[in-house]
Amino acid sequence: MIYLDNAATTARKPPEVAKAVARAIDGFGGAGRGAHGASLDAGLAVFRARERLARLLGAAGPSRIAFACNATEALNAAVLGLLEPGAHAVTTAASHNSALRPLYRMQDEHGCGLSIVDVGRDGSLDYDAFDAAFRPDTKLAVVTHASNLTGDVYDIARLARISHDHGALLVADVAQTAGLLDIDIERDGIDVAAFTGHKSLYGPQGTGGLAVASHVEVRPFKVGGTGARSYDRSQPAQMPDRLEAGTLNAHGIAGLEAGLAYIEERGVASLAAQATQLARRFERGVRAVAGVRVYGGGGDAGRCGIVALNVGACDSSTVGDILNAEFGICTRAGAHCAPLMHEALGTREQGAVRFSFSSFNTEADVDAAIRAVVEIAAEVEGR
Repeated sequence: MIYLDNAATTARKPPEVAKAVARAIDGFGGAGRGAHGASLDAGLAVFRARERLARLLGAAGPSRIAFACNATEALNAAVLGLLEPGAHAVTTAASHNSALRPLYRMQDEHGCGLSIVDVGRDGSLDYDAFDAAFRPDTKLAVVTHASNLTGDVYDIARLARISHDHGALLVADVAQTAGLLDIDIERDGIDVAAFTGHKSLYGPQGTGGLAVASHVEVRPFKVGGTGARSYDRSQPAQMPDRLEAGTLNAHGIAGLEAGLAYIEERGVASLAAQATQLARRFERGVRAVAGVRVYGGGGDAGRCGIVALNVGACDSSTVGDILNAEFGICTRAGAHCAPLMHEALGTREQGAVRFSFSSFNTEADVDAAIRAVVEIAAEVEGR
């Protein structure tokens, strides 16, 4: 199997991740739910993961990291916790449904205004149009750092400056870029960053969360047990308890901490260079193939190890099935939970086939994928 679906989840992890999860399952109690050794071990693993995430994402300290099940839950917490009923928000057509649907919900159920800034046919974002979308009642901008469909990376610091110039907060979806690109929320002016553990952080599924800037307070998305201040009627105000009702997934977070240790050892720049080089090698190899269309490339800050394409008029799901069944290559075909991006690219009906690379891929994987695309294109063109 050649696994090129890392933008969905990194199936290949550092071996330490599985070992950490196994140790946790065999010995952890509930983090923050006791003073005995099993509980303290879980709490320590969670704290170490907070420390590593704070360093990776430029948060002011470990208490500014709040865990969630994934980036979807984190974005729901951010949108519903920062956007007041009746207020206005701005997003872009590059956004994933994890951001769009909470915003639509606030629009439909709470009377919020919403402006969606178009992206170009090449995946580019018009920053002047983004600036012009703000209104006097705009309180929140929710943007993706990189398109999960084309891999186009956007200038997150510039988006933050524009938002702040209008008195709005900026929420950044960094699901595709955390662990792969340099992110510093305090330096870049990001007010809240939503991350997931199972992509370029090399953690297990069911892990993710928010990195919250020191000046921002997010209303609790859910309330309940925190293991502390149990006699209070309301959710504790201090971070991270404020955003972490319920028992944490300490087993998964222990694995995430091991993935973060791998990133620290390898270095974000090194991991990014490897994924970028592999993606570029693949893109060069398929761009010249008759009938193949490669999408995106208009992001002003580069790409993040993703190449999306179609072969002739062939449905993307058919191409994805052939890649899997005949060549043993795992990709993602279809809509990618990015409906507005597909509309911008003109691929709403056909979808697209997404190839995404990680540090565990090789040039041999890339070359095999190129040969597969060449063969499929020849068959499609010959019909």
